[in-house]
Amino acid sequence: MDALDILSDLDHVIPFFQPIFSADEHRIIAYEILGRFQTKEETISLGPFFQDKEIPEEYRLEVDLIILEKAFNKAKHLEKDILFFINRDAELLIHDEEEKLLQLITKFSRQGLNPNRIVLEVSERNSDGKSKDLDHLLRYYRTFGMKIAIDKMGNDSSHLDRISQLEPDILKVDLQVLRSTAAGPTYQNILFSLSMLARKIGAALLFENIETAFQLQFAWKNGGRFYQGFYLSKPQVDFLDRGIMKERLKQECHEFILSEKKKLENLFSLREEFDSRVQDMLNRNRKVLHYTQLLEVLSRELDEIAFRMYICDEDGFQKSPNLFKLDDSWLIQPEYEGKNWSWRPYFLENIIKMRNEKKGILSDRYNDIETGVAIRTFCLPINSQHFLFIDLSSSYLFDREGLF
Repeated sequence: MDALDILSDLDHVIPFFQPIFSADEHRIIAYEILGRFQTKEETISLGPFFQDKEIPEEYRLEVDLIILEKAFNKAKHLEKDILFFINRDAELLIHDEEEKLLQLITKFSRQGLNPNRIVLEVSERNSDGKSKDLDHLLRYYRTFGMKIAIDKMGNDSSHLDRISQLEPDILKVDLQVLRSTAAGPTYQNILFSLSMLARKIGAALLFENIETAFQLQFAWKNGGRFYQGFYLSKPQVDFLDRGIMKERLKQECHEFILSEKKKLENLFSLREEFDSRVQDMLNRNRKVLHYTQLLEVLSRELDEIAFRMYICDEDGFQKSPNLFKLDDSWLIQPEYEGKNWSWRPYFLENIIKMRNEKKGILSDRYNDIETGVAIRTFCLPINSQHFLFIDLSSSYLFDREGLF
């Protein structure tokens, strides 16, 4: 639609509201305010209008403020804990030198709309090199009680180094890529890393563009506190009953819990099975003093399960060569002896845990650095100082229901 048609007919510029649901209450906790243009025939999204850099900033800002004013007028009757997400790219936010957005929010704060209910949803990557200006501006808005959300985290990771500087309250993760068959385990691992980052910096995760039950389960499993997408609700011209999805979300969450419990039980069962089996092997071969010989004995008994084995001390120094399975043969790799693995995440923590509990540990799934294959590692103490590491083959894990 032509921008002049919109600018010359602002009465038909209207707000739409897309609900955002909470994971803990299973009800609407917020709305994202979106712009629409109403014609006689249809309702048109104003997304392309706001993204068009050919349109001067002051015109885009004018239309945006009209949408917000209409939205806030409409929202006066809502409960006081409902949040409102205002989607702003950084460029438009920086251009607002007269602070018209702040004036509008201040005006409605006097009418009962507390600024702490406003979430500024910023596309930080569009700041065009004005990162410092954006930092100062966001801190300024924060002094009025507003919250900050960083948008489009799932499909643009080029600004991860700036998140700690912006200190957002919410990271908004786009799950649209997860619909593609190209979004394999690596992409899912990146999103999992985002969930870990959010936890470390004290930010909540909001997963958007949820369009399938699988995406909703992924958001739930990866620490999503808020959910948004067509699978839950499309943008609406009016507000919805807050509990409209409560029973459905409760039921789906229950199914997710059952599935996750089954997977965890399988992992626990596998760990116990391995712990018992390998301990028995070690007891039967207690007289084998040389570690290379011990690994060769174990390789014969674990031939269909493992593809790499080695032994380390409690500081992470490797005390044996690698025994590595290539095709159908086990190779001795002496060049690994003496290497140190204490730099690996959780390595020392797991050593202490094994030594104290005197039981083995099964790792989470990760991609092996050398082979690139998704694997798990089982490790257990041989004695008080040395620990056996067994890398399990992906084919074996794939056959164990719930492990991949």
